[in-house]
Amino acid sequence: MKLYLLSLAVGLLVGILYYLLNVKSPAPPLVALTGLLGMVIGEKVIPLLRDFMQ
Repeated sequence: MKLYLLSLAVGLLVGILYYLLNVKSPAPPLVALTGLLGMVIGEKVIPLLRDFMQ
């Protein structure tokens, strides 16, 4: 969990720096990131359901 929080904090700092330097972020649009999140959740759901059914 600490690794995720550290990653989020660093991402926020970089985002602030990009804003202050008036640089456009190379990250994909929010829609693409939402799709990626759905893929990750979908990947985790099947093993959880399989374990739950046993």
